[in-house]
Amino acid sequence: HSKSVSAGRAACRAIVHVDLDCFYAQVETIRNPELRDKPLGVQQKYIVVTCNYEARKRGVKKMMSVKDAKEKCPQLILVNGEDLTPYREMSYKVTELLGEFCPLVERLGFDENFVDITEIVEKRLNQLQQSGCSRVCVSGHVYNNQAINLHDTTHVRLVIGSRIAEEFREAIHARLGLTGCAGVASNKLLSKLVSGTFKPNQQTVLLPESAQDLIRSLDHIQKVPGKYGIGYKTAKRLETLGVRNVCDLQAFPSAVLEKELGVSIAQRIHKLSYGEDDSPVMPSGPPQSFSDEDSFKKCSSEVEVKEKIEELLPNLLDRVYKDGRQPHTVRLTIRRFSSTNKWFNRESRQCPIPPHLIQKFGKESSNVISPLVDILIKLFRKMIDVDLPFHLTLLGVCFSNLKDLPSSTKGSIGFYLKQMSPPSGSGKRVWEVEDVSQGEGSASRTQNCNRTGTTKTRKLSEEKQSNIKKAGVPDFPFHLSPGDIDQEVFRELPEDIQKEIISEKT
Repeated sequence: HSKSVSAGRAACRAIVHVDLDCFYAQVETIRNPELRDKPLGVQQKYIVVTCNYEARKRGVKKMMSVKDAKEKCPQLILVNGEDLTPYREMSYKVTELLGEFCPLVERLGFDENFVDITEIVEKRLNQLQQSGCSRVCVSGHVYNNQAINLHDTTHVRLVIGSRIAEEFREAIHARLGLTGCAGVASNKLLSKLVSGTFKPNQQTVLLPESAQDLIRSLDHIQKVPGKYGIGYKTAKRLETLGVRNVCDLQAFPSAVLEKELGVSIAQRIHKLSYGEDDSPVMPSGPPQSFSDEDSFKKCSSEVEVKEKIEELLPNLLDRVYKDGRQPHTVRLTIRRFSSTNKWFNRESRQCPIPPHLIQKFGKESSNVISPLVDILIKLFRKMIDVDLPFHLTLLGVCFSNLKDLPSSTKGSIGFYLKQMSPPSGSGKRVWEVEDVSQGEGSASRTQNCNRTGTTKTRKLSEEKQSNIKKAGVPDFPFHLSPGDIDQEVFRELPEDIQKEIISEKT
């Protein structure tokens, strides 16, 4: 397929994919140097989520049960990795360091980053040409041991890119004590694929002529990686069509693929099967959300659900406080037990955070845990009928829709109780609960995924709205303008604050 070669030459991009070696284990070794050169595993629940190469030499593998890992390697040292804070902090240090070289850095999880070094390469190429120097040496490996043609500027650009990738890795090791692999290629897809060719602590450059050999070496279509790769559900649909590897996908009729998957998705994955990926490196910037989740063998009661939510919230709220922005949306994710679909059977619901709670995020975070738990339990009941048996294996909480603190408080608590988007001609506020669609290839996949990314909205039943009044909540003083204050929020406020607002308005 000549298009992939010509596209690579035309784009002249140089993308580095940096992938840190057994990241969690390295962070633990930095925290406790005595663990160096010993077989080390990082444990979450009953699983070894990662391990260092000393442990791998003895047969321990990622995602192995603790029991099996100990049988393989009785000398294995296990550290608890359920608190992600040290990994998260080190991850951001790596991204910040790479940002000192180049502004175009995109995080991919805790241990991976894409860096678009095209402009740096161009400057160095110009310097080489101006100096009259015709020699440039590659750093690391060349995929397939392909010969470099120094008369081909695409080759020269990628070779220069390999030198820059080595500088990244050296800086990360010198300043942070971490080792990692790197891949250099003309796009994100290929750089990620080639970065793992030689491990650990090595790097590989991919020249355009070898791109097809690399992409065809994938034994399963789901190994086409990344956020925009081929996700679990699409892979399953393709398997029913007899498409199991990249060669099958390349040979599959485009018209049939478009009919089965839709034109947009079909064209995208068809291009990916030839190594074509024009997606830009998107600087990550501050986090778009804060989330945490807990997996377990079984959770089958609402009391357990509440306890697990209460365990997740303090650390999350602390992260939100340190960030300084206020979240306006909260989401609950669950995973039901399934013997056939162990990892991807997720569902989510989200809703707006009431304005009076938003203001308490920060120093008063401890005061928001109880009302947040109540909101999350309501979302939980939207997904699970608690009167019937259920078996969950994961719970997650996410705060999103982050906004900067308001510049002025207007001097009144009533300022924060404004009604948001009231229905036309109505004095009542409707509380909404939304389905979340996260799309394929994302870290967490949501059941009943809506490919367009739109959300469906459900309104609370009249029965639940009437239950608010039955609970003995005081009626809103309707002589005040209902457009000024959110009635439902008003009912949730302590009595003394209600009186303060009423006196203010009268």
